Amino acid sequence: MADMFETRLATVGDAELIARQRRQMFVDAGQAEDVLLQPMMENFVAWVRPRLMDGSYVGWMVEQDGSVVAGAGMWMMDFPPHWMDAKPMRAYLLNFYVDPAFRGHGLAWKLLKTSVEEARQRGVKVVSLHASKFGRPIYERNGFEVSTEMMLRLD
Repeated sequence: MADMFETRLATVGDAELIARQRRQMFVDAGQAEDVLLQPMMENFVAWVRPRLMDGSYVGWMVEQDGSVVAGAGMWMMDFPPHWMDAKPMRAYLLNFYVDPAFRGHGLAWKLLKTSVEEARQRGVKVVSLHASKFGRPIYERNGFEVSTEMMLRLD
């Protein structure tokens, strides 16, 4: 079924679209109210544009009949050399979003496979992400494991 869709690389011109998908991802997962996400979107566009330009953020957009119906991104993070990978780099997956009308067609799986393969081709040894309760099953089915990461939110 995923054959009826075309996947392309995201461009700098997609920055606002990626931000809208990011906003909707948080809303659909019940993590934040839509009204609270405008400042995040504005800051995200300003953050992602230069990274799309320099290649440290790679994004993929899935289209059907010229309309974007899904997307995902991978941020190549500067990361301290670690026992799991001595190179100072880590791939972080983010912004996985599929329009509700197009869920169940294998698009998230295809985007995940595409991003992991891109990381592999870049010589990355560790790929990380933060999964919503909705995304967690697909990541686990594809070999991702729960880590020891912890978080402290400062006011």
